[in-house]
Order: sequence, then structure tokens, then C-alpha cells
Amino acid sequence: MSPAFEVVNLKKSFGGLAVTNDVSISMDPGDRVALIGPNGAGKTTFVNLVTGNLSPDSGDVRIGGETVTRIDAAGRVKRGLVRSFQVTRLFQEMTPAEHVGLAILQRQGRSGRMFGNFLTMPDIMTEVEQMLTTLGLEELMHRRVSEIAYGQQRLLEIAVAMALKPKVLLLDEPAAGVPQSDTGRIEKALADLPSDLAVLMIEHDMDLVFRFAKRVIVLAAGTIIFDGLPVDVTKDARVREAYLGSYANASHAA
Repeated sequence: MSPAFEVVNLKKSFGGLAVTNDVSISMDPGDRVALIGPNGAGKTTFVNLVTGNLSPDSGDVRIGGETVTRIDAAGRVKRGLVRSFQVTRLFQEMTPAEHVGLAILQRQGRSGRMFGNFLTMPDIMTEVEQMLTTLGLEELMHRRVSEIAYGQQRLLEIAVAMALKPKVLLLDEPAAGVPQSDTGRIEKALADLPSDLAVLMIEHDMDLVFRFAKRVIVLAAGTIIFDGLPVDVTKDARVREAYLGSYANASHAA
């Protein structure tokens, strides 16, 4: 059985500086992996490479065993690789129902029929309502995004991603900017993701990392310096030096 997601010897340089340096990662269905590292480690470049927003100098990206290195971002979404962003990219004048409905229609190849009549499509509206109810957004489904709280907007972004029925989900700091009072909702949404979905989460909040991840990958200067269990990451000397610092010495992380 092929991995759900695989990166093989991925390399990218800018002006002679290697920002992605021979990176290889493999994920099976159901994996929960956190990608961490200091600012400037190359995490954003890595995500842009695997999602098709940047082209690598060498190496391959595979989804379900299919090499997609030369396939554009839209083509990778169709094959099941979906990304959420560190900062929400929602349309402020659209409603949650419209966002999720558009994602469903895009998945079905019917996105040209979205506006004006999606409310009259029972199959679409049933799925919209189910998705928003799962994430606790059903009462807000017809409100403008500009009228709902930021934490709820982050939940909506997860709903949009899930409406595309991904096989691999890349989450870029899903709780970034969310008030502490709302982070529990984000964590519940993450806990409720389908068990067969491979999830790679980029995150700086180490407490969230330890609650979510079954495996941690540490990137520093474009190179993977650790790939293993969360219980072992704080013990690794290179990780301590490159990133964790005082957190590794905290009693709750021992």
C-alpha cells in the first residue's frame, strides 16, 4: 500500500541559499504529524513546494503513490491534498454556507453553478448543514464572515478544507490568532477529523503539538533534524539547540 503523502529528496534554493535541503517525509492514512522549527527554518517554503505554489529544483511529491511534482496546485487539490492557511483567506461578504457550498461544488466540478441557486440544491445544502453542524457553526451559516468571531472563522476554514474531501490535510497554525477562550473549539475540531485522514500540522504552540501529534518532525535551516515520537523530541540535543530551548527543560514536557 502506497503512503498517503510522500516527499522524496525535495530541494529548493534561492540565490544559492538552500531553503529546502534534501527533505524526505512519508505519511500513511491516519497519521497525525506536527512540523515544527524556528522562524526561517523553511516551513512555509516546504508547504508551498508540496502544494504546488512553488516548483522544486529537484525531488518529488507523491499523493497516494502518484507523482504530482509537475502538477499545479488545483490538480493536487483534486487528488486530495488540501491546505489551510496561517491567516484566514475567507471572503468577508460571503456566508459560511456559501464558502462550504462553493467548496463542495468545486469538488464535484460544478463550481460555475454556485451563486444564485445553491440554496435550492438539496444535496448540496444537506452536506453544507452537516459540515457546519459538525463544527458548531450551523447557527451562523447565513451570516457574513465579517460578522462572526475570528475563532469561528478558523473553524470555517477547516470546514471548507474538509468539504473538499482531502486525503491529506496541511494545517498552517490552525489556532494562530484565536483567543484562548476559543482554542478548545479548534482542538475539538482537530480531534474529530476523520481517522483515515493524514494530517500535517505546522505549529509553534508546543502544548498544542503535544496534544495533537503522534509524530513530530523538526525542520531547521531547511533540513530535517528530527523525525520521531513527541516523547523523544525534547530529549534531542540538536532540537534543544535549534528550537525548543527552555521548553525542553519544562517539567511538563519531560
